[in-house]
Amino acid sequence: MIIREAKIEDIPQIQFVRNSVTENTLSDPNLVTDEDCEEFITVRGKGWICEIDSKIVGFSIADLKEHNIWALFLHPDFEKQGIGRKLHDIMLNWYFNQTKETVWLGTAPGTRAEQFYRKSGWKEIGLHGKGEVKFEMTYQDYWSNK
Repeated sequence: MIIREAKIEDIPQIQFVRNSVTENTLSDPNLVTDEDCEEFITVRGKGWICEIDSKIVGFSIADLKEHNIWALFLHPDFEKQGIGRKLHDIMLNWYFNQTKETVWLGTAPGTRAEQFYRKSGWKEIGLHGKGEVKFEMTYQDYWSNK
């Protein structure tokens, strides 16, 4: 298993993983374009991928502009192996080494992702978008859990 920074040439495999998930699915896969991915990993923030046998099986992307976790997704065949935790931690370590601004994310209620974020110390602060649970992580909370 290799975890490394995402590159533009990873975007087709990132999109494949994003569109293979069974929870937090996109109503229309065209809503997240390759150009969006490129902007988030090269301009707005940074992304990481997990590769197994030269195949991307998960990725995470942090957005410094909106202080948001834009993405953290795993291919369903690779869940429950600690990959999500590693991608989460490398992303938040990087984020909080860039800024002390509180970061937020939204996820569908009643999902494994919601449970994951709760166990990871994220605090629910209300709803976001189309009924998603909105979570926040402060700089202090993150580093005090390390």
